Amino acid sequence: MIWTVKTFDQLTLEELYDILRLRVDVFVVEQQCPYPELDGKDREALHVFARDQEGIQAYLRVLRPGVSFSEASLGRVISRRRRQGLGTQLLRRGLLAAEEWLGKGPIRIEAQTYAKAFYEQAGFRQVSEEFLEDGIPHIQMLRP
Repeated sequence: MIWTVKTFDQLTLEELYDILRLRVDVFVVEQQCPYPELDGKDREALHVFARDQEGIQAYLRVLRPGVSFSEASLGRVISRRRRQGLGTQLLRRGLLAAEEWLGKGPIRIEAQTYAKAFYEQAGFRQVSEEFLEDGIPHIQMLRP
């Protein structure tokens, strides 16, 4: 597994295509949730992903404060292979990349409610009531 951290301008066309395909395959097709996947924030993001011989297997993006929330944020957290520890590695690498890029500070996320315990293991705490986003239950979580 090769881990990569790049700004939008550093991504190759192949990497960008594979990232968008993975996100659409899972968030739109698998979860049967038609929503605007291309939200204009990718250009402002730091992209963290893992690739093997079969393609991109895990991905997240880091956003500066002010892009989604007043705090820095992580989003589009996804692992093609589930329940194998890849998501934990991804989150750890994403948090490290955020700190190296933006310095230490709070990070806010909107997590699907079922993943609450996953994020709690990384120090996030629920800071909102549950709400529906695109028909899927979510909560906001904050890591100080």
